[in-house]
Amino acid sequence: MDLQALWNEHSETLIEYGTSLATVIVFLVVGLAVAGWVGRAARKALLKAQLENTLAIFFGKMARWLTLAIVIMGCLGRFGIDMTSFAAVLAAAGFAVGMALQGSLGNFASGVMLLLFRPFTVGQVVNAAGTTGTVVEIGVFTTVFDTPDNRRIIVPNGIVFGGTIENISHHVTRRVDVEVGTDYGADLDQTREVLMAAAKSVSAGLSDPEPAIVLAGLGGSCIDWKVRLWVNADDFWPVKDALTRAVKQHLDQASIGIPFPQLDVHMEQLGG
Repeated sequence: MDLQALWNEHSETLIEYGTSLATVIVFLVVGLAVAGWVGRAARKALLKAQLENTLAIFFGKMARWLTLAIVIMGCLGRFGIDMTSFAAVLAAAGFAVGMALQGSLGNFASGVMLLLFRPFTVGQVVNAAGTTGTVVEIGVFTTVFDTPDNRRIIVPNGIVFGGTIENISHHVTRRVDVEVGTDYGADLDQTREVLMAAAKSVSAGLSDPEPAIVLAGLGGSCIDWKVRLWVNADDFWPVKDALTRAVKQHLDQASIGIPFPQLDVHMEQLGG
């Protein structure tokens, strides 16, 4: 069969499918461009609304892929493929994938909540999921911490968001507490004055709120005191060290003893 006869026999079909193919190609090219524009526009709009950058990027990509899915379904429909059955297959596949990845989906949902409600941000020091450290990254599935001894800890978001979160560096100021015990023979008023002088001698301490000396209790071998000093959050640990040192030095200078637990052992010789 020569080409002319083949063309005469199938020309209408070839023209029909050729036209459909050309239309689909143009539709795909335009769809790709539109999907990219939709993704960028969505991301810019979300960032303008002051949404977390990670979420803005994620939802921008979701908008792009959703637009591409619509374009692809339109292309398949151009060739006469039934979209109802195709959608049912996608739904079944989505259900199966969702069951297999339910743990990951839970972490994703928790990540979205962390990014939306912002109980902490990158750079803050928090105690969450049994981990204390500086937040390095908040992803949609995991949160990354660096501990004070320079260990990198990666925790699933489901565990972080499902437990108690202590944001240690949320406030600009913190209170340093130093507990100390003194002899029962020491005068209470004098001890209070000495401890107050120790607190005020720490230069990095804040004067507002003022330092506080609290008579905490009467222990088994000493009188319990708490020395409280407010500081800038960044100075917490250096001031903790300095205040502890000042309390010890001022008590020594005032000849006020710091008792320590003692154990008396009495030995008796039993007659044979």
